[in-house]
Amino acid sequence: MEQEPEVIAMPRIGEDAPSFTAVTTQGTIKFPNDYRGQWVIFFSHPADFTPVCTSEFMTFASMQAEFKSLNTELLGLSVDGLYSHIAWLRTIKEKIEYKGMKDVEVTFPLIEDITMEISKKYGMIQPGESNTKAVRAVFIVDPKGKIRTIIYYPLSLGRNFDELKRVIIALQTADAFEVATPADWQPGDDLIVPPAGSCGTAKERVEGKDANIKCYDWFFCTKPLSKEEVFKAIQK
Repeated sequence: MEQEPEVIAMPRIGEDAPSFTAVTTQGTIKFPNDYRGQWVIFFSHPADFTPVCTSEFMTFASMQAEFKSLNTELLGLSVDGLYSHIAWLRTIKEKIEYKGMKDVEVTFPLIEDITMEISKKYGMIQPGESNTKAVRAVFIVDPKGKIRTIIYYPLSLGRNFDELKRVIIALQTADAFEVATPADWQPGDDLIVPPAGSCGTAKERVEGKDANIKCYDWFFCTKPLSKEEVFKAIQK
């Protein structure tokens, strides 16, 4: 009899982030409880001492202050052990220079997940890619511990960090101003009103009773919001 394939479960957008206690390079953490009140980019990488992962960690570490200014913490994971993590991060700091980045010290926690318990809980093990390595998963968790965004990349594809930062800014902007963001939105671009799924007072807007709102049709209205207003609302 053929063995049934393993079902890979994963949490969904809008659900509570599955909780766990883990050993990391920065000590033991309880997730998401230790991060209440903050946004978190929780991400997995396939393995220590690999080139794509090295480029990603250097980029994350170099952008850490930018994320902190957006009340966002970084939390990494792979199925390697703690001593492997420590040795790899030391090698990055002492030996690797890449794209102008050098002497890069990774100070955000990197989780040890030898048993793959956490990886499986978050659906980071994808048998079509590998049974022994986590894919490049990204979970963005909000200050209430809710999952707001999920992005998956295969082992061979490095992440776009400008996009990860854009997603954080867009989510926080949507929450702060009760709006939605259109395709390719960047801070300073027009925003969509009313939020998706709400009809609001679209008729009045189409008729021009709100001078700040431009309507292309009854279902598609936008309003301006300056880059300065965005960052005033979301930056620490």
